[in-house]
Amino acid sequence: MAAPAPIILNRPAADAAAGPAPRYTSALSAVTTLFFLWGFITCLNDILIPYLKAIFQLSYAQANLINLCFFGAYFLMSIPAGKVVARVGYKRGMLLGFVVAAVGAFLFYPAAAARAYGLFLGALFVLASGITLLQVAANPYVAILGPPASASARLTLTQAFNSLGTTLAPLLGSALILSHLPKLNTATSAATIDVRAVQLPYLVIGGVLLLISLLLSRVHLPVIEHAAAEEAGSPAEHRGAWSYRHLAFGVVGIFAYVGAEVAIGSHIVSYLSLSSVMSDLLIYVRSMLVISEAQKLFGFSIDNTEAAAGMMVSFYWGAAMVGRFAGAYLLNKFSPSKLLAFNAIIAVVFILISISTTGPVAMWSLLAVGLMNSLMYPTIFTLALVGLGRLTEEGSGLLCTAIVGGALVPLLFGFIADHSSLRLALLLPIVCYVYIMWYGLRGSRPVVPA
Repeated sequence: MAAPAPIILNRPAADAAAGPAPRYTSALSAVTTLFFLWGFITCLNDILIPYLKAIFQLSYAQANLINLCFFGAYFLMSIPAGKVVARVGYKRGMLLGFVVAAVGAFLFYPAAAARAYGLFLGALFVLASGITLLQVAANPYVAILGPPASASARLTLTQAFNSLGTTLAPLLGSALILSHLPKLNTATSAATIDVRAVQLPYLVIGGVLLLISLLLSRVHLPVIEHAAAEEAGSPAEHRGAWSYRHLAFGVVGIFAYVGAEVAIGSHIVSYLSLSSVMSDLLIYVRSMLVISEAQKLFGFSIDNTEAAAGMMVSFYWGAAMVGRFAGAYLLNKFSPSKLLAFNAIIAVVFILISISTTGPVAMWSLLAVGLMNSLMYPTIFTLALVGLGRLTEEGSGLLCTAIVGGALVPLLFGFIADHSSLRLALLLPIVCYVYIMWYGLRGSRPVVPA
């Protein structure tokens, strides 16, 4: 079945002139580097949570303040970021986002030196504020930059490089950060943890952010113009983006998707470390050929269960990467809304299998949820922006605000885990995926206000 063509009313200025369709390969290549980098940074939280949990002897709920500060920035900063992008343009918005994110990364150095959890949370908020600005600018830019019929596929392809970053981050984070955790998780052993393990990676990240910002400033990006002027005075636009029902439902869909994905990803290390799930995890991971070869290549060793579980997180995000590369093709062949619903249903099945089993089956079925997550964000995002025209930036800001689901859902997940178990807490993502299934089947149908 052919994919429906999203009707996005913004176009690059070059499209307005008659002639052959312009090529945007260089512009898309430049923007794709942003997706890779913020995927890498975001996924480091999955490694940072068990690391800081050990240092400060935190409960699951307290450790999830990391997600609250990081993804809470999306809630507080997305709408202001949308106004900034509307005023200064997509390119300058991205450049500003890089600088703000770099400042946040550099703040990790004094936070680690002071061994102050509050400073870590503050640094994460600043870092996430910069990434929020990048998201608000880059997501609609990629969706608009090319034929509207392939918007979902194009954004999915660039999101695949985001997943490449999330795949590499657990491997490097486990080797550089979690490998420094002591085998005994006590207050005495926590005092001996080397905080320098977290300083160097974020100093490097800050430097890379500034470098890419400099390079991007020298890249020519096509200027985006809005729809024809006569469309600007429609009653719907006077009421604002919220008047589009499919956008409002899409905001909830992004909230549910990010919340479920982050809740699972942030707790995989703890979940796989449970003896009731994988009692021989350390032995199992050491025996894996790809892990043993990586140890030889990079010269690190896996000496504790947390580091072993951290390595497995890369399979969760790696599955999303594979799914997005495949999805870029599938979304050109099938209905994006139906593929979204299908993936949500299979995600529920995988979680139920993990909850009801033990050993490798419980581990791999939960990691496989990453494959089902692959299409969700870009598909919900582009479906929700259909027909918004001049309200695209506002709609993008609202959708990015919904990324706060990555703050609130994991916090509730941690509360449930503290008062019952991690297995029972996995029922929460199931609720999120059921809503996403409904959005794909019914809620994403565009209804333009009269």
